[in-house]
Amino acid sequence: MLFAPFLTEEPGTDQQGDWGFRFSFSFEQIFAIPFVAGLVLLACQNQVWAQVAHPSTRSIALYKEANAPIERRIEDLLSRMTLEEKVRQLDLYSGATALVDTHTDETHADPQANFLPDKAQALWGNLGVGAIHDLNPTPEQVNAIQQWVINHNRLEIPVLFIEEGLHGFDTGTVFPAPINLASTWNPENVERIGAAIATEARSTGVDMILAPVLDLARDPRWGRVEEDYGEDPYLTGRMGEAFVRGAQGKSLNSKQSVVSEPKHFAGHGSPEGGTNTSPVHMGERELRTLMLRGFEPAIRDGKAMGVMAAYHEIDGIPITADPFLLKKVLRQEWGFKGFVLSDLGAIKRLYTAHGIASTPKEAACLAIKSGVDMQFYDFDHEVFQRALVECVREGSLPQSDLDRAVKSVLRVKFSLGLFDSPTTDPDLRAQAFRSQAHLDLSLETARQSITLLKNDGHLLPISKTVQRIAVIGPNGDAARYGDYEKESNGEHISMLQGIRTLVPEATVTFDPGTDIERAIATAKNADVIILGLGERQGISGEGFDRSNLDLPGSQEQLMEGVVGTGKPVVLVLENGRPLTIGWAKEHVPAILEAWYPGEFGGKAIAETIFGDNNPSGHLTISFPRSVGQLPDFYNSDRSRVYRYVDSDGLPLFPFGFGLSYTSFRFDHLAVQAPPHGSDREILVTVDVSNVGDREGDEVAQVYVRQDFSSVETPDRSLEGFSRVALKPQETKNVVFHIPQSQLAVWNTEGKWRVEAGDYTLWVGGSSQASLTTKFVLNPR
Repeated sequence: MLFAPFLTEEPGTDQQGDWGFRFSFSFEQIFAIPFVAGLVLLACQNQVWAQVAHPSTRSIALYKEANAPIERRIEDLLSRMTLEEKVRQLDLYSGATALVDTHTDETHADPQANFLPDKAQALWGNLGVGAIHDLNPTPEQVNAIQQWVINHNRLEIPVLFIEEGLHGFDTGTVFPAPINLASTWNPENVERIGAAIATEARSTGVDMILAPVLDLARDPRWGRVEEDYGEDPYLTGRMGEAFVRGAQGKSLNSKQSVVSEPKHFAGHGSPEGGTNTSPVHMGERELRTLMLRGFEPAIRDGKAMGVMAAYHEIDGIPITADPFLLKKVLRQEWGFKGFVLSDLGAIKRLYTAHGIASTPKEAACLAIKSGVDMQFYDFDHEVFQRALVECVREGSLPQSDLDRAVKSVLRVKFSLGLFDSPTTDPDLRAQAFRSQAHLDLSLETARQSITLLKNDGHLLPISKTVQRIAVIGPNGDAARYGDYEKESNGEHISMLQGIRTLVPEATVTFDPGTDIERAIATAKNADVIILGLGERQGISGEGFDRSNLDLPGSQEQLMEGVVGTGKPVVLVLENGRPLTIGWAKEHVPAILEAWYPGEFGGKAIAETIFGDNNPSGHLTISFPRSVGQLPDFYNSDRSRVYRYVDSDGLPLFPFGFGLSYTSFRFDHLAVQAPPHGSDREILVTVDVSNVGDREGDEVAQVYVRQDFSSVETPDRSLEGFSRVALKPQETKNVVFHIPQSQLAVWNTEGKWRVEAGDYTLWVGGSSQASLTTKFVLNPR
């Protein structure tokens, strides 16, 4: 044998990963060395490939190699996991009440709290854990828990920390509510806010936030309108994508980025009766054309790595049991790579509310089979995990569906870099939390979001020389944040505080308006009256749906009594949904809609009242005259009839509407349609001019209608917008590029098609824009 003298096994060197060879040769065999060297190289290559193909032969597991491709790391780790270890990754655990010795409430650990390893051992044993929520930890608490989890599960799989982050994280910067963010029509600011929230969250060790909300707010009775970006799918899609891009950054493997989880997928904003979690009624065309269009950019283009499956059902199929949405649309069509978390209790509702599962076990397995990847406090952990194990062993839950769910969770953990850098630098929090840049961004966003609805006789802005000011009403001396924020957080600057700071020489009196006669007497002694009315937490927000949209309580009577004094009155609304303020529109000379403007809201309101800030917000949801005309969104199909015997059915204030202290003009509209058979974009240009004497921002909005189509389409739909800053007498030429695909319809064959024919286009400052032109499309 030619090779025997060359390669002989060295005793005692047969351990895994060692070659176990020594070289010996005679002078006569020296000429065979080149040939044998080639064989040795081939042996080395075969050994490397053998280690990849058979993980048990490797000295370091592939899934632990930071430079290996994520998908190969996932497959390697999955191949090593037991069924019980896989199932554990699909469960979410509550933190504050279960893992530390003290907590300030059920969702917050005390900052000085100590991690309790004995409780963790009793809860998790050695199987690891998927994710932890409702802890809002310090970096030190995260590090202690994370290190324990890694050290106490066989494969050293890290845990994921998930918290809320809708318009601010925990006790960090309080940004205006999402309805305010949308009212700015400024996606660039929304992206910066997403990045700011992510930076503050990740600095504490939190890896994922449950935001943004991309439901279309199509019924203002619904309490969660304030969480949304409005009623339009295009605007919602733009804002949602911006938030996700900001939050997730260029890479999730960064100490400034978190996983962003759009919710509530899908159609949740149009519940029957306007009540949260109620059924939604629509067909596939409407679902795809409207509801899914608000989510798609965040998933397909923004690459969101989380999605929350909603509570409700559509046409009898609950979302958590709908493979059409969770598998076909989300994963197959849009390429979603992250994991789907059920909304809190949404899987359990398959059993308790929808009645399509007869046992908790059936509900849990049906949800995973349908495309959900993790439960959210649905069933007791033992019940949920045992159900999945039993279903897999019985064959009612395919192994492929369980593995899909596990891989989705692991992909997020690998993408975040948790396997390679699982702990958090405690010094990051001091650098990131409530930084001056974040606080400035909150204030600037509040300024841009305030919307002027009426200004008869140019009452606003009020001169700073005014001597006597009365601030009256329940929202006059309160900072309204909206849901998913504690109003004790941040600076909580009220309108009263903002006014007193801005005009210190004036005498500013306040009356909450609880005694209307006393409030009227206060008003009579003032030169100008600022009415602070609207809603509060507990009237607006999740679970606080309303059957009427009037001003709550006795606020209407208070307003009418104050206006009856004959003094100049400015109505400032802070609320989470459109209100039926028909009397105010007729009788109050000036109305500002401030929504829930965040911790610096009172400062921004005062600056707007006295002219330091020129209001530039525009509505993203229509104001109805009465609840009887609901639904009242602007882009209903064109056969919708608005006539009533007691009303013309028109909105009180239309979508896109917003006034300014200056005036704007739109002219020289031109459209360049692409050549016949081309797939190039539609080019729209228009001149926007500030014809007043103040600097101001206008929002140029583009609406399009397909004049004749294979299916009925809206009279007009928003297809572009641009926020334009203009000096007095300045004109800017604004250019819009509209992809033809954006005008596609879901046709009678169940396919997206850009249809040939005539189209009408409008440009202006609201959905009632009148400057118009036509163009023709002849696509391929």
